[in-house]
Amino acid sequence: MKTAAIEIRGLSKSFTVNGEASEVLRDVSLTVAPGDIYGIIGRSGAGKSTLARCVNLLERPTAGQVFVSGQDVTHFAGRDLLDLRARIGMVFQDFNLFAQRTVLSNVSFPLEIRHDGAEARRARAQELLELVGLSDKAQSWPSQLSGGQQQRVAIARALANHPSIMLCDEVTSALDTTTTQSILDLLRNINRELGVTMLVITHAMSVVHRICNKVAVLDAGRVVETGTVADLFAHPQAAATRELLRADNGAATAVIATAAAATPTATRRPQHDAQEAGADHHVR
Repeated sequence: MKTAAIEIRGLSKSFTVNGEASEVLRDVSLTVAPGDIYGIIGRSGAGKSTLARCVNLLERPTAGQVFVSGQDVTHFAGRDLLDLRARIGMVFQDFNLFAQRTVLSNVSFPLEIRHDGAEARRARAQELLELVGLSDKAQSWPSQLSGGQQQRVAIARALANHPSIMLCDEVTSALDTTTTQSILDLLRNINRELGVTMLVITHAMSVVHRICNKVAVLDAGRVVETGTVADLFAHPQAAATRELLRADNGAATAVIATAAAATPTATRRPQHDAQEAGADHHVR
């Protein structure tokens, strides 16, 4: 059996607001295998982004453990923590590009932090811009790019350190439908071509349906259901899953149609109370 890319065991996270503890995540456990595109879906406030930030320790778990490639990283600090974050790329909804840096300089920035030479930084950044289809934008400024292009730059930057894992936090929420599809296709092909394991945080069933092979449904800080995409959404057990399906009828119809030819529900695993699709976008 392969070692899990990400394993979360009994993770809880609380914040203190005005002197009172607020529990955002409650006893979350899940396993992401190498090569998975694993979706974490839930409504706003379910704790999705906090969970992603606990994986690379931008947030420290209040309880529980986080394992990356079989190693308990929960209490990493100093050099160990820096090395961990170099192995885990992260892409955000709002791009987070440096306005005063060119596209090439934005992509190479993580390599500056680790003091790579100028030529090595330039070569890696150019390689990644070719990968995401922006080789002609190397000397452009972020303000000259569309939203989809800016997100492609952010994805290239997240790949600069050759990560084995990428955390994608609502990466298409600010984009239109056509651009969303092209970005999701790019992520899927990066997963296929480079073998990067992805944890995809989203509130949209259509995102999960398009690129994820497995999914966990998060509701009020708890994982209420997990399984393959087609299986779980064709036979939802948790109320939260059914509500998400109702909110995105188009994705639900597509998932159910796909599941009609699939095997029975052996892989679905409810918790507590309880495929990929599309044409390939080029990756060179």
